[in-house]
Amino acid sequence: MTEPLPSGPPSAHGRPRSSPVVFTADFASTTQWVAGRSWAYPGGGPVNPRDDKLDYLVADAAYSRSGVFRARRRQDGRWNTGLLTTEGSEEGFTVRPGDVLEARVRLPREIGAWPAIWTWRDGDQEIDVFEYHPDNPDLLEFTNHVRGTNRYHHDDAVGPGAWIDLRTVFGARSVEWWLNGTRVFADGRGVGRGWHAYLIVNLSVCAGRYHPPPEPRTTEMSYEVSKLVVRRPTTAGAATAEEDATPS
Repeated sequence: MTEPLPSGPPSAHGRPRSSPVVFTADFASTTQWVAGRSWAYPGGGPVNPRDDKLDYLVADAAYSRSGVFRARRRQDGRWNTGLLTTEGSEEGFTVRPGDVLEARVRLPREIGAWPAIWTWRDGDQEIDVFEYHPDNPDLLEFTNHVRGTNRYHHDDAVGPGAWIDLRTVFGARSVEWWLNGTRVFADGRGVGRGWHAYLIVNLSVCAGRYHPPPEPRTTEMSYEVSKLVVRRPTTAGAATAEEDATPS
């Protein structure tokens, strides 16, 4: 059994501080999320071959609105894929410096699956809470594209079909990634004090340039996000958390 996720940024002694929840994902909500469209894709989608993706974004609720993100093979060789973003939604929620995102996900099993939780705004501002590829079964990818840092993290708790608890602290001076209650990477770079970005949750499908595409017999794939919340420390608490952060 995994330990409960800490509720806020850690103190210098490793004790989490409590922070109020400012966003609780309701994937069925049409005011929180827009389905099947993202400006992280050229023209807002539906395809993005330059990023080595076979995706064809669809707004169909069956592909994303239950928290199970699905992909199904099309006759033209692309895959109908599920994506939700807060960009363009009525609420328009953005993550800010000091925010803490907590998520519980079930990783996919199928080769070619490419699940991710990430941020995006105005062609950039990307922080990858996680990316995963089942051809590297024990590896999670954590990346700060804003400041150019990343970590490939191998862990026995990671594998096709595994449930994992993720936690990302979007610090102005250091972004931290936690897995199953343990901090595994602090980049020492952060996002800066003026950063803010929308959330994206999706399941992409690899085209084969960097990771193998789906096997011919595979016609469907999925991964699940059973929890996603964002906590926002008070101004004083966020400043203290920045002082406490030490890269590892």
